Amino acid sequence: MVSGTASPNPSQALTLANVQYEKKGSIAYVTVNRPKVLNALNTPTWTDLQSAFSEAKADASVRGVILTGAGDKAFIAGADISELAHVDAYDAEESSRFGQGVLDLIENLGKPVIAAVNGFALGGGCETAMACTMRIAAEHAKFGQPEVKLGLLPGGGGTQRLPRLVGKGRALQLILTGETITAQEAYRIGLVNEVVPAADLIARAETILNQIAANAPIAVKFSLEAANKGMETSQSEGLVLEASFFGICAATADKKEGTAAFLEKRPPQFHGR
Repeated sequence: MVSGTASPNPSQALTLANVQYEKKGSIAYVTVNRPKVLNALNTPTWTDLQSAFSEAKADASVRGVILTGAGDKAFIAGADISELAHVDAYDAEESSRFGQGVLDLIENLGKPVIAAVNGFALGGGCETAMACTMRIAAEHAKFGQPEVKLGLLPGGGGTQRLPRLVGKGRALQLILTGETITAQEAYRIGLVNEVVPAADLIARAETILNQIAANAPIAVKFSLEAANKGMETSQSEGLVLEASFFGICAATADKKEGTAAFLEKRPPQFHGR
C-alpha cells in the first residue's frame, strides 16, 4: 500500500458535527455521519463537507479521498426534508448554489475522490456521488433523482452531471420519473464504475486509490483537470488544454524520473515536483 509519511498534520484532529474526517497514510476518509436520518444533507452537513474537503485539498500528504456514509443503509439518502419543507424561493436558490459549490470543490479537488456507495444514493446523495471522480457501489446500493416527486428538480448538479455520465435520454428518464435504480442497473448505464460485495467496498476503493497514488502526483492532477475542463468545452479546445498540460508535465522532475525508471527497468520514485 502506498502511504504518506508526512509530519503530524492538523487534518487528523479535524472535528466536525455531521461528518467524520480521518486520514490513514495517503488516504483521507470522509464519512457523512447522520445514520438516524440515513445521512440526509442539511445546511450544517454541507458546511462540514466543505470543511473536510478543503482540508483534504490543502493537505499535500493526502493523495486521494474516500467518501462514504455511516451505517450500512445509506450513502446519502438525499436532502433533509424537514429543512427543505420550510425554505422559500430565495433560500432554496441560495441552498442550491451553496451545495453546487461544495460539489464543485469535490469534483475539482485536484486529487481523486472515490464515492464508496454503501446504500441509498438519492437526490443530493446521487449528485454528491456524481461529483466524485469514480463511484464504487455495494451490491445493495440504490440510485435516483426523486426531486420531481417533491415538486422540485435536482438542485445539486443532477441535471448537468447525470446527462454527461449516462447520456441525455437515460438521464431525463431518471430525472422526470424520479425512479430508483439498482446498483447493477447503475453500472449498466455507466453511472457507477464497479459493483462489489458490501464487505469489499472500502478495500476496493483503497486499492484503486493506492494504484493512482503510485503515479506522478502532478500528472494525476493535470489529467483530472484536463478531463473536467475538457468536458465543458469543445473537443478542439480540450485538445489545446491537453497539449498545454502535457508540456507542463514534461518539464517536471517526475517526468524525468518516470522515463528514466522505465528505461532502467525499475519502479519510479515520484516526489510531486
